[in-house]
Amino acid sequence: MWGGRFSSGPDAIMEEINASIGFDQRLYRQDIAGSIAHARMLAQTGILTQADRDAIVAGLEQVLAEIEGGKFNFSRALEDIHMNVESRLKEMIGDAAGRLHTARSRNDQVATDFRLYVRDSIDTLATQIATLQLELVKRAEEEAETIMPGFTHLQSAQPVTFGHHLMAYVEMLGRDAGRLADARKRLNESPLGSAALAGTSFPIDRHMTAEALGFDRPTANSLDAVSDRDFALETLSAAAICAVHLSRFAEELVIWSSAQFNFVRLSDKFSTGSSIMPQKRNPDAAELTRAKIGRILGAFTSLLVVMKGLPLAYSKDMQEDKEVTFDALDALSLSLAAMTGMIGDLTVNRQRMHDAASSGFSTATDIADWLVREANIPFRDAHHITGQIVALAERKGIALDGLTIEDFKTIDERIDSRIHKVLSVESSVRSRKSYGGTAPDNVLAQAARWKEALTGEKSEPRKTKSAPGHGDGGVE
Repeated sequence: MWGGRFSSGPDAIMEEINASIGFDQRLYRQDIAGSIAHARMLAQTGILTQADRDAIVAGLEQVLAEIEGGKFNFSRALEDIHMNVESRLKEMIGDAAGRLHTARSRNDQVATDFRLYVRDSIDTLATQIATLQLELVKRAEEEAETIMPGFTHLQSAQPVTFGHHLMAYVEMLGRDAGRLADARKRLNESPLGSAALAGTSFPIDRHMTAEALGFDRPTANSLDAVSDRDFALETLSAAAICAVHLSRFAEELVIWSSAQFNFVRLSDKFSTGSSIMPQKRNPDAAELTRAKIGRILGAFTSLLVVMKGLPLAYSKDMQEDKEVTFDALDALSLSLAAMTGMIGDLTVNRQRMHDAASSGFSTATDIADWLVREANIPFRDAHHITGQIVALAERKGIALDGLTIEDFKTIDERIDSRIHKVLSVESSVRSRKSYGGTAPDNVLAQAARWKEALTGEKSEPRKTKSAPGHGDGGVE
């Protein structure tokens, strides 16, 4: 490729460190699409003859067919996907292939290919996120009235519904999709035609190639165009945050599926056994999803470090951008697929969840709220009184709803029998009707809203079997 300048070939070690075809061959579709757009533009502007254009386009389409058919031989000696494609094209059509590289450089070529690849990956991830959200929405509707303990500090805090818990992840994933959409919007500018770093003296039409490749516009600065990897960094940042969300959910699935919790059961499809302990059901799919954040966050950090000290414009360091990005986006895609599968056939132990929610004095806050609402006691005082009530129940070894009215009155004479209406976990969750709260009808309303947002189909939220009542604690 540069034999005119050098008198000998590269050392074997140089070839080893320099070649990228082992990983960048996955850019073949984007590379060929960019070359076809470039050839058509060159012909349109009179830089290339129509005959050469036709030969180049036909040859590139044949190269694409060979690669997709598994008949293409990739050569390490040719370094990268660009030179491998061009070399094969020359074998097919002769000297016309050499005219394809007019008015461009591998610098703008790889920047274009990489942007196209990341854009395609974002589109795939967005679809996967929406699929997982819809699966969560479906399960949330099914579990809108399933009561479970809500936790803070992994300690039982207040009763919530499992549907409400699932919808929390729908919200998180919605933000993930938004971040990826933002990244896509910013990356959607075409570097093609920026050449090595300074643009070109040929009368090219960069708007034509940008439009042909689905970009919104060409990049405005040739130096920035070939040296920018913000699009990969921003996408990796969004991917890392999404992976954190999946990891948190995976952690909960690991905990919930343990014998100690027994809230859920992962199907055989997403569990493994032990080589020595026949009773074991290991939540390996969840554990591996939890671990993928390490690869994704590592990729983001790696690329930041690569880019942090590079002067403008292109440096060979930037060849290290692709492997980590490919790996991270692959890992996130696999994690989304695994989580969708796990949620799809998850078995929920509703009775065990309910029993756990009923323990740990989880309705204590409802007592405090009742004291404020019905006895006109300031919340700080109500909080103190409730603490004394919990301590009494703990000494007696009973749940809060096991206390008699006489027990309550030993703590505060202002308490009357109406307090028993707020002590059940059912009463607690049904009373949480504030926007965003855990009340079952809230869950169903939010599920309907998300279903419409994700599918475009409007549907009325179904109602729970027992409509919320009124009076003390918000129930009858």
